[in-house]
Amino acid sequence: MNSHLSEKSVIFFDVGYTIDYPASGDWMFTRRFYEVVGNRLEQFDAARIDEARSAGFLFLEKNHLIRNEEEEAEQFYHFYRIVTEYLGLKLSEAEITSIARDRTYNMENYILYPDAKNVIQTLSQTHRLGIISDTWPSIGNQLRTLDVLQYFSFTTYSFELGTFKPDRRMYLDALSKCGCDAIETAFIDDSVENLEGAAELGITPILIAANPASDVETSYTKIHSLSELI
Repeated sequence: MNSHLSEKSVIFFDVGYTIDYPASGDWMFTRRFYEVVGNRLEQFDAARIDEARSAGFLFLEKNHLIRNEEEEAEQFYHFYRIVTEYLGLKLSEAEITSIARDRTYNMENYILYPDAKNVIQTLSQTHRLGIISDTWPSIGNQLRTLDVLQYFSFTTYSFELGTFKPDRRMYLDALSKCGCDAIETAFIDDSVENLEGAAELGITPILIAANPASDVETSYTKIHSLSELI
């Protein structure tokens, strides 16, 4: 077992790029999105597309306290409508709705890392496991479909608090639910910024760089696969 975990009682996991990754290579631009949009994105450079995405995310960030998957689908409808209007993609209401509902309800959008289930199952025999994730109500269905939900004792989801990591409320909620002092816990995430928020409260940070974009220089312990934890 990883030496940083041997004396811990609780291990918190992020989900995206930690336990799973997007089937399309992008969390928001799903396979359904690309199917509907076709080659229309080719006329825009990456900067323009990023601007459109940022405009959509701004709406999501301001309206993140939501209760169920229907509200999630409605949020995503607004996201994709904003992106569509920003880029002038001329998608119909039905097409935007189709993309939004696919993002909410199609669990084939998520692929489990090959070693994830075995590692999580193994660690659940020696530790209590939790999740701290920036996510939406469909996360329960997502983790259930990936067959790992049963190994987690407690969850902290951003949509329940209406905020995102590294807001300290995310980590305080997780610590409250596990009932342990921060020093007894570790957190695995693919974002240094998110880990900094955890470390400020005394949670031991571990950077996972399964996604090449996360493979940055850091003073934190870094792994490239969950299998390095056992």
